[in-house]
Amino acid sequence: MEPTTPSSSAKQTYELPESRRPGESAVYSSTLWPIMDAPPTQLKTVFDMFAQGLEISKNRPCLGHRPLKANGQRGEYVWQTYDEVAKRITYFGSGLVQLLQQISPGGQASHLPVGVWAQNRPEWTITDLACSAYGLYTVALYDTLGCDTVEYVINHAELAVVVCSAEHVIDLLKIRHKLPNLQVIISMDGLEKYYPVDEWAQNVNIQLFDFSRIEMHGEANPSPYQLPEPEDLAFIMYTSGTTAAPKGAMITHRNFVTALTAAYICVDRNKHDIAISYLPLAHIYGRLNDMLCLFTGSQLGYFSGNVETLADDLQQLKPTLFPTVPRLLNRLYIKITQATVNAPGLTGVVARRAVAAKLQRLADGQGCDHPVWDRLIFNKVKQALGGRVRSITTGSAPVAPEVLQFLRVALCCDIREGYGATETTATTTVHRAKENTAGHVGTPFPCNTIKLVDVPEMNYLTSDAKPRGEVLVRGPNIFKGYYKDPEQTREALDEEGWYRTGDIGMIDEQGRLVIIDRKKHIFKLAQGEYIAPEKIENVYTRDPLIMQIFIHGDGLQASLVAIVVPDPEQLQNMARKLLSKNEHHLPFDQLCQHPDIINGVQRKLVALGRADQLKGFEIPRAVYLESSPFSVDNGLLTPTFKVKRPVARTRYQDHIAAMYRDLEKTPPPAFSSKL
Repeated sequence: MEPTTPSSSAKQTYELPESRRPGESAVYSSTLWPIMDAPPTQLKTVFDMFAQGLEISKNRPCLGHRPLKANGQRGEYVWQTYDEVAKRITYFGSGLVQLLQQISPGGQASHLPVGVWAQNRPEWTITDLACSAYGLYTVALYDTLGCDTVEYVINHAELAVVVCSAEHVIDLLKIRHKLPNLQVIISMDGLEKYYPVDEWAQNVNIQLFDFSRIEMHGEANPSPYQLPEPEDLAFIMYTSGTTAAPKGAMITHRNFVTALTAAYICVDRNKHDIAISYLPLAHIYGRLNDMLCLFTGSQLGYFSGNVETLADDLQQLKPTLFPTVPRLLNRLYIKITQATVNAPGLTGVVARRAVAAKLQRLADGQGCDHPVWDRLIFNKVKQALGGRVRSITTGSAPVAPEVLQFLRVALCCDIREGYGATETTATTTVHRAKENTAGHVGTPFPCNTIKLVDVPEMNYLTSDAKPRGEVLVRGPNIFKGYYKDPEQTREALDEEGWYRTGDIGMIDEQGRLVIIDRKKHIFKLAQGEYIAPEKIENVYTRDPLIMQIFIHGDGLQASLVAIVVPDPEQLQNMARKLLSKNEHHLPFDQLCQHPDIINGVQRKLVALGRADQLKGFEIPRAVYLESSPFSVDNGLLTPTFKVKRPVARTRYQDHIAAMYRDLEKTPPPAFSSKL
């Protein structure tokens, strides 16, 4: 159901008639597909989406995983068919409902929440679809949230049942005394090696079952489906906030079915595709991608649980579809450029010529393939993702235009950038098919329209030559609100149902949305200049040296400072150039403390900022080098790999204070505000 690709100069959006208001742009819709007010009538629930795939591919492979062998290594993919998965959904759902009837007041077993805490695996999806089939809804717990946040979500959502992997059974039992509502834990794994965990569960008044036991009970006592209504909750998704406690976004079946149907209209998917599931299923982007695969009757293979070994999973699975995020694209970009265009000697010369030829071909609208250069160079590059990927989607954060364009030609495939949020069910805008430009996020999905609203304090006005302002979104994909939080719901949704994204957008000449700033995380420096730290961080993480970066500033200071986690290999290369032979082999943590290395990284930040035309006040004037990466485990990243800014600010407050003390002794640089 792929739309016709317009020419690169054609308008990609149109303005709804008489939709302009003072301080607002017109309301924009895509010219590529008509506005979809509701999903097709036969599709009402999340389970209906799976049922569609079941009808297409009943006896074909559905869910695949790599079992762990006796030697601790992962084996080849083992598959369950759509028919087998459908039976497991019925069996587990029947057993789960009957269990809930036993523990719920009055035997009520519908419209109840079920927690899920595990990495992506078949049982995750089976639990989710079973809840949909039997009128329940799921509450996802991020696999690496940490016990404090898990405790908060379980109590806030009033979960009586949590389905989880075996290691999290132990985690839950440890904090049982803080979870007054929790009554049942269902382990996705056998618990033999955790003996005597049964006795522990009894002592803390928890009923403990393994997944297979619930399935066996349901198989022996099957129950008819109890399909929910479209406006019933499908799931509550707790956003991985970078600032405060997570908020529970309430997503209805209508929201999800609308968003998924719109995504299907916009992308090219079919039953012969194979996709890899590794993006967290507790995040809406991962959930939508996996369900889109099942909706089309495709194969869905789960990763082995460790992103560090994702490359091995890709070689085994050889997917045709690869949903991803900019963080991984940036690392892929660095590895490929080092082996090609940045390689020494003849290899680099030939690769640069090949990339230039393919980029020109792409710009001319002739696609991302080349009859000669692909055979000589890029068919080998494609093997990094298994060799068969034909479509990549990226979302959750911006990706640099040069990274996107390079990877389009290097990987010889269609790469589509989308823009969305949990609150818009992952769908707001997306690139058209075979897009040949970058630096924008495309046009609205058919399920929603967008508009811009003036942000005068940041000097973004819809009356500008290219309209600029905060992006607002409306459509049947927009969430119901935040669970038990009417105040923040009112802040997010206006009286007409428009969702305020907090992002600053611009409409370009072709009518596409360009995200240019962030309203929520901006701050002022002492001289009154506004700073959008995420925009600056995105500039720096495109360089191989800067693995991670946290930009800090506040209204009491006139300059920015940075916490940088450098790439060990690249820092070693810098050390060879800057240090003596006796010093350049120092351990990584000692290199991060060496004054000459710190100064070298600071000079690099200045050079990169100038090259990207950052304003003088946007370039950090001091840097602290951190040898331990930001991670979810150490609390500095959300599960979607965004920096938790308040946590980072607190963690590094002593280093930040020291940098500002040193800057007081140093005269400011002689840059102008425009470089």
